[in-house]
Amino acid sequence: MASRKQVGAAKRNIKSAQKAARKKRTISKLPKSVRQDLGRQAAAARRRGGAPGRALEDRTREQLYEQAKKEGIPGRSRMGKWDLIEALRRSR
Repeated sequence: MASRKQVGAAKRNIKSAQKAARKKRTISKLPKSVRQDLGRQAAAARRRGGAPGRALEDRTREQLYEQAKKEGIPGRSRMGKWDLIEALRRSR
């Protein structure tokens, strides 16, 4: 059996996690135009069969991350797709 202190701590942890989840920006909370654009990008990547396109914008974030990893760009794990594109262009 858990003590009262443990139960109280668990309840606080659950409330804290729920609060963090509400604050977190998820795809469903993004504007409709942004969600549609993300869908278009994903559909284009599927049409290419996962092969990277010529333009950096045609690549997925994972493909851009791998390219940044090869080039040794610092901070790449915290970057989004567009940040990675900018960093890759600066490194060339």
